[in-house]
Amino acid sequence: MNKNDLTILLASPRGFCAGVDRAIEIVERALVKHGAPVYVRHEIVHNRYVVESLEQKGAVFVQELDQVPEGLPVIFSAHGVPKSVPAAAQARELLYFDATCPLVSKVHREAERHEKDGRQVILIGHAGHPEVIGTMGQLSDGSIVLVETEEDAENLTVEDPDNLAFVTQTTLSVDDTASIVRILMRRFPNMLEPKKEDICYATTNRQEAVKAIATRCDALLVIGAPNSSNSKRLVEVAYKQGCEKAALVQRATDIKWDALNGVKTLGITAGASAPEILVEEVIDAFKDHYNVSIEEINIRDENVIFKVPKTLLDTPATKDIR
Repeated sequence: MNKNDLTILLASPRGFCAGVDRAIEIVERALVKHGAPVYVRHEIVHNRYVVESLEQKGAVFVQELDQVPEGLPVIFSAHGVPKSVPAAAQARELLYFDATCPLVSKVHREAERHEKDGRQVILIGHAGHPEVIGTMGQLSDGSIVLVETEEDAENLTVEDPDNLAFVTQTTLSVDDTASIVRILMRRFPNMLEPKKEDICYATTNRQEAVKAIATRCDALLVIGAPNSSNSKRLVEVAYKQGCEKAALVQRATDIKWDALNGVKTLGITAGASAPEILVEEVIDAFKDHYNVSIEEINIRDENVIFKVPKTLLDTPATKDIR
């Protein structure tokens, strides 16, 4: 069979960020130190391959803390949890490890500081996302209000327009968030903003990398989970850059080959919770169908590392997922 030529533009940075890497490492080290099973409240990160790989090692994923048996360790996911969750774990005297990304924890501390100073907090984010639930759960009822869209920002009513601050979910579209912030600042010019932007470095870098390749692509695939906020934003960024054939795939078996007929240049990237092994799997699938040449477009290097809790430092991690 004669194969058509295909150029793959491989975006970089892509895939795992430091927060995801740390969260997975915490589960791996806990399994080595305490043995299986180790319980994890919610998906440690939004990726089925990662979750299933950890399940094979003895991790048990549950939705709520009351599903964790007495005397067994539990880990909180990278997205963060409301204050009520560690409080409940302490009440039951459970050994717990908090795998919340440090950049999410930074947002939590910001929001807490604003509440302590008497400000109402506006959280820009997506309702129902675990990170948003966790951030809103840091504050008392009424102290924080969620804004999802530009329309929300235009219609928002507050008690004291001169005593506001905003924080954001870490995995939002940089451009969409900037538009919402502009509306809020126009309406509430005395609103305090974060000293350092809350959208994390990895989200920003991956979106910029997609922008760098999207205009050159006939189609672009984002490897990531359908419940991954940062992965879905990458598809949106590609589409807004004019790449109308932008799609999210969890792995190679999800590729819709008919939709790629006539494609000569394909962009590939991966969300911050997708391991590189899935990128390799997708590329190998294309090599079965095309004569592939690969051009990697690297917009910047990442060297961020987050340390695991001190109680796990003396325990090795397997590192076969990462």
